[in-house]
Amino acid sequence: MRNAAADAAALASVAAAARACTRCTDLPLGPRPVLRVSVSARLLIVGQAPGTRVHASGVPWDDPSGDRLRRWLGMERAAFYDERRIAIVPTGLCYPGRLPNGGDAPPRPGCAAHWHPRLLPLLAGLRLTLLVGSYAQAFAFGPGSMTARVRGFAAYLPARFPLPHPSWRTVGWEKRNPWFAAEVLPALRAAVAAALE
Repeated sequence: MRNAAADAAALASVAAAARACTRCTDLPLGPRPVLRVSVSARLLIVGQAPGTRVHASGVPWDDPSGDRLRRWLGMERAAFYDERRIAIVPTGLCYPGRLPNGGDAPPRPGCAAHWHPRLLPLLAGLRLTLLVGSYAQAFAFGPGSMTARVRGFAAYLPARFPLPHPSWRTVGWEKRNPWFAAEVLPALRAAVAAALE
């Protein structure tokens, strides 16, 4: 039988260590791990890595991508940031910098492999994990097509739900894939509601 107080203390200890992590001292803006965890969380959102706005605020998904993700979920900000119900642990905990083409760099290799095995087993109440973006999906499943995974979302239920990354680049992808709004978003909202009830 699990001891809730011991679980909470263990998670708090690992989360504090993650927030204090300085393994990647060469990051362009320096290390600033951003995550939210609670033993009572029912939903876990695994994104890619914080952007510059999130690095500055320390609040995950505190940017236009977060606004789009909340629209997909049909969720208000207050509900999204209810740490008792929703945990947020990106694939890379810190802002990784920019690519030459102007996009964000991928999450630092090794970050998820180092922290996820320490954090996620302590989220004992999880019912559903959203894997947001190709990097989160690659860490969970290995190489593969993000579009194919999102279209075949039902194969991953009830434990996982793959989604595209909700950046501005996804607007064109959504237009080319109308099945996302028609089929995936209603199923996503139903799965999230069931996990949180």
